[in-house]
Amino acid sequence: MTESAFDSLDRTYIMNWLERLLACPSPSGYCMDIAAMLHTEAARLGYASETTPKGNVIVTVEGRETGPAIGLSAHVDTLGAMVRAVKGAGTLRITPIGGYAMQTVEGEYCTVHTRDGRKYEGTVLSTKTSVHVYPDAREWKREEENMEIRLDEDVRSREDAIALGIAPGDFVSWEPRTRMYPNGWIKSRHLDDKASVAALFGLLECLKREGRTPVRTLKLVFSTYEEVGHGAAWLPADIEEFIAVDMGALGDDLSATERDVSICAKDSSGPYDYGMTTRLVELAKRDGIAHAVDIYPHYGSDATAALRGGSNIRAALIGPGVHASHGMERTHADAILGTAALLIAYVTDER
Repeated sequence: MTESAFDSLDRTYIMNWLERLLACPSPSGYCMDIAAMLHTEAARLGYASETTPKGNVIVTVEGRETGPAIGLSAHVDTLGAMVRAVKGAGTLRITPIGGYAMQTVEGEYCTVHTRDGRKYEGTVLSTKTSVHVYPDAREWKREEENMEIRLDEDVRSREDAIALGIAPGDFVSWEPRTRMYPNGWIKSRHLDDKASVAALFGLLECLKREGRTPVRTLKLVFSTYEEVGHGAAWLPADIEEFIAVDMGALGDDLSATERDVSICAKDSSGPYDYGMTTRLVELAKRDGIAHAVDIYPHYGSDATAALRGGSNIRAALIGPGVHASHGMERTHADAILGTAALLIAYVTDER
């Protein structure tokens, strides 16, 4: 990416905002606190926002021209879990929220959020915790029924845990373990998709600071159920073009790196709009934004949900390249800034 492509973006703002987003627990269905953060920040930047009945946040930016709006989305919900049962020894069986391999959370520190607002820390462990005790601990399958949370409280029985107010249906969030380095590398859980949320707010901050107006009205949809498949299943009727901004998958025969903007031509829901995808590639080339075009065979996005929900839209998918998605993720600041720069070009350039 050329230096000029960075010029209009406030890197410090974007990185500081990303750090705040990552620190706020928000597994799918438990996004009240982070939604409040979005409303507060949008208002501080001078933009109107609203909440849909299911909790999505929509920020509107008026355009220069009348006509259909452009929708941009990123999801604030993350992977997590829910208490499925309180076990006899006071440990907790969990059920996953989102699609991840169970071994990726073994040993993870977590927080249990009770319905009355209490919070308790714990650790996700296999039910056969030690090779010194269980001869088959290494081979024990890391699947839902063989995993549990050990609470960092004085609990020895189911009754002890229940006395803390813990019950089935309580949400569980993972500790993000965020590290942001001076060389631009960022590693953390939940870069999917808070890195893209930060990019969209970088766009908003830039438009406001520079007094720029998009050609067409923008509606930024921050969804709260993407990880379970229906984040943006409903969209405002005036959206005609819709860009899902989500992390770019890396690995196997995919071309993107952690420093690139990944432009997805096709995922599990089929091809994305030819004209929109071509336009995004052209703008990236024109502005020297590091990018790659890839196919994601095991991937769905907010655009997938919108199309399957019946929205009559053209759709595209882009996002910062993220390594080890749904695991211990890593990206680079260049990819986040590149994503914001490409979106600014798309919404402000005359066609």
